[in-house]
Amino acid sequence: MSAERAPSPTRWWTLGVVALGTFMLMLDLSVVSIALPQIHKSLGSSFAELQWVFDAYALTLAIFLVAAGSFADRIGRKKLFLWGFALFTAASLACGLAGDATALSLYRAVQGVGAAVMFAVGPSMLSHEFHGKERATAFTVFGAAVGLAVATGPLIGGSLINALSWRWIFYINVPIGILALLFGALRVRESVNKRAHPTDWAGLGTFSVALAALVFATIRAPREGWTSPVTLGLYAASALFLILFAVIQHRLGERALIDPAFFRSPTFAGISLVAMIGNAAALPSVFFETSYLENVLHVDAWGTGLRFLPLTLAMFVAGAIGGGLIGKVPFRILLGGSTAVMATGILFLNLTEADSSWTVLVPALVIAGFGMGAFNPARAALAIGVAEPAKSGVASGINETFQQVGIAVGIAGVGAFFEHRVATEFTASAAGQQMSPAAAEEAAHGISAGSIDAVAAAAGPLRDQVLPAAQDAFMTAFHGAMTLSAILGFIAAAIGFLMLRTKDLHASALSTIPPDVDEDPSPREDDETVPAASA
Repeated sequence: MSAERAPSPTRWWTLGVVALGTFMLMLDLSVVSIALPQIHKSLGSSFAELQWVFDAYALTLAIFLVAAGSFADRIGRKKLFLWGFALFTAASLACGLAGDATALSLYRAVQGVGAAVMFAVGPSMLSHEFHGKERATAFTVFGAAVGLAVATGPLIGGSLINALSWRWIFYINVPIGILALLFGALRVRESVNKRAHPTDWAGLGTFSVALAALVFATIRAPREGWTSPVTLGLYAASALFLILFAVIQHRLGERALIDPAFFRSPTFAGISLVAMIGNAAALPSVFFETSYLENVLHVDAWGTGLRFLPLTLAMFVAGAIGGGLIGKVPFRILLGGSTAVMATGILFLNLTEADSSWTVLVPALVIAGFGMGAFNPARAALAIGVAEPAKSGVASGINETFQQVGIAVGIAGVGAFFEHRVATEFTASAAGQQMSPAAAEEAAHGISAGSIDAVAAAAGPLRDQVLPAAQDAFMTAFHGAMTLSAILGFIAAAIGFLMLRTKDLHASALSTIPPDVDEDPSPREDDETVPAASA
């Protein structure tokens, strides 16, 4: 066996296809936020249904990530990546054609399955193709694709919505996906892990039920009641299936969906928690900032996208800087510091008022953008770096799972807190007291969904009292939700500073290891590579 592995002649094509797929799947996570008011008007959806448009995607992303990583190692990373890309593209078309909110959420769930495959397999494809200093470059590009998609989602979404309709945020994926599939089939090499274990279907099933029940209970609780039999039953089911999942994982060991052995490393456990809690803080802030701009300040979709440019630019700059610091600055500083900066920026959202100028958002957008941008490349590199190369697909899948669980539960949890706070504030207001309890509760649900003006107009003679009460309830709930998001961000930062250790990195992660550890650049004994032309 040679001491050095020859650079792959198709590695840059692999990077291009993976980065494009990653950009698209992350774009469809962030771009939807700008379209929610239009989806609400077009399909007549409730606040809970709007949350599902967001969460159905994140939920299936989280559920299938780990299974996709292990499955890809066994049948071929390129093959499964392209199948995932094809499913994502087809589901995007179905989302654009959806006739109601339920159908849209269902197709978003299917879209999330395809995205899960791409998100899990992409980093392991890069880990297989790139080595040494080039690996840092590859993951910098990968992280930049993630950050750029999240940052530019509002601008891209706003331009498509204003020029065409909200449906085009999904239609645009179709021609891009077809081109990417063509280049991927012709230019990307296949690789497999001959020793990969079969998929843990029992673990996949119990994990899916546990997570779905948790998110469903949290989203429905504001309407059903936090102590209602439905809510408590769903939480109990979630806990039961989570326990079953843990038992199955313990018994299967390294053959499990989520191998418990990974979590013997404090750094692996730490980066998983940081990814989950950090994303539970970050994505709800974007969700509610969009609602504030469009529903309180009455900015149109294109204008909202433009006003997110400070976030876009900050994330782009910080992503480039953060990627360049990998291997030069300890991961605990990169990840703990970036999440602390993000949380600080989110706190600045408490400066907003119902009659503020949009510029009050600029400090929050810039500061939080720097934190989010610096976080992504370091998180991706560390998730791969703590595992041996043969298990990179599984390690990547586990970390992405925690990230998507954070997004799904964060949107559900912070959204439920927001909706409950709106209901409490509005029903207790003078205007709410003059309405029947049922009418006040229904009005509160409309306010949560962003229909502030419609709720006031429907109040008839109470309009002049209902409008300011609705705005006050929205803003109070908004400030509370953003404070909660910031607290989550600071918790993630504390975990990053305390649990991430450079010494836990695998020796193959040359660009992210201390000087006293040697790289082993030799090919993996359990991997086979198939040239692109014959793959």
